[in-house]
Amino acid sequence: MTPDAELPVWEREDAFPEAGPGWGWVDRRGRRVPCSGLEELSAAIVSDAGARVDLVWTPAAKGFVLPEEVPELFPAMREARIRWARWDIEEGKRQMLVFGAAVAGFAAFNYFRGERLMASGTLGLALILFLILGILPWYRGVKRLSRAKRWAVEQMTDDGRVLRFETWLAIQKAPMTYVILGLMALVGLCQIYVERQNPGPFGISIVLAGLTKNHGHASDWWRLFTAPFLHGHWVHWAMNASALAYLGKRVEVFARWPHLAMTFLLSAWIGGEASARFTAMKSVGASGGLMGLLGFLLVFEWLHRRLVPESSHRRLVAVILLTAGIGIAFSHFIDNAAHAGGLVAGMIYAAVIFPKSASPHRPRTTMVDMISGGAAMGLLVSSAVMACVKML
Repeated sequence: MTPDAELPVWEREDAFPEAGPGWGWVDRRGRRVPCSGLEELSAAIVSDAGARVDLVWTPAAKGFVLPEEVPELFPAMREARIRWARWDIEEGKRQMLVFGAAVAGFAAFNYFRGERLMASGTLGLALILFLILGILPWYRGVKRLSRAKRWAVEQMTDDGRVLRFETWLAIQKAPMTYVILGLMALVGLCQIYVERQNPGPFGISIVLAGLTKNHGHASDWWRLFTAPFLHGHWVHWAMNASALAYLGKRVEVFARWPHLAMTFLLSAWIGGEASARFTAMKSVGASGGLMGLLGFLLVFEWLHRRLVPESSHRRLVAVILLTAGIGIAFSHFIDNAAHAGGLVAGMIYAAVIFPKSASPHRPRTTMVDMISGGAAMGLLVSSAVMACVKML
């Protein structure tokens, strides 16, 4: 058995809080539900319609563990996973019907108006939602169902390792990530207010504080820093916010908060510069900074291979490929230059700052990191405030 000192933090025995005596389970809000024994706990897992059973405790475990780590619970977990996979399939079908109808409606509207099929950004947004909320959940459900039906003990153990990582990551605190999310929400509310005070087509807020361009440069230098906090649609904001919540936390937990702030700021800036040089359309959104976080994680986790499961790291590559595919398909309203600029900036930052390491431990934060990260956070706060001031 590998000593805890040679394991990444999420694999150690003390990765989760200490458990009480007997049997029981914990939901996603941390509420503990005691059980009389293995039979009652198994029944709770089998009847768990909302996938609320994240962790369990048993008499043999010092702390909370995943159900996949308790061999006695494997039959119950297999039954529950088959049901969850079928739910994913049905939900994916429902979303495909909803957004498929929206796509058909917008396409017909464009056709009867004599416009190009993909001329409407709304149609493109509906297609993206059709893919992300419909096809992908359906495909994930089909894949999970096939895997669950032929599950063996070894497969469940392998899956449990990745789930342990994701479950541990989900309960970690990431205050600076939520500060940046709060700044996005503040600017978003200002955007809504300004648009409602100016009746007419949506876009006055983008003219006031978005990235407008002039001969390959930003119209004003400060727009490179205000534009990342603005968004073109509430769905655009929600998608970026959800991406920031996951990617930001992953960077903050493993590389520490100063590198979250510096990577996001640098990547958003470089993404804006790339956008100004290679595209003429007005640009808004945090995508440059988010792609920078993605690129940072790709390189940082490759340099620290023992920090995360290999399969979890490979998913980052899949996200980049999916984003690139969407960008190519909808290039008329997605700023691929900002995406590419931010991605490369984040990758270079990680490669320059962090040496390769075989250690399972997270890098320590230095005083230089703290000072630089604090300055970066100050610039991010100032940029969000400036965006509001420019709009108001």
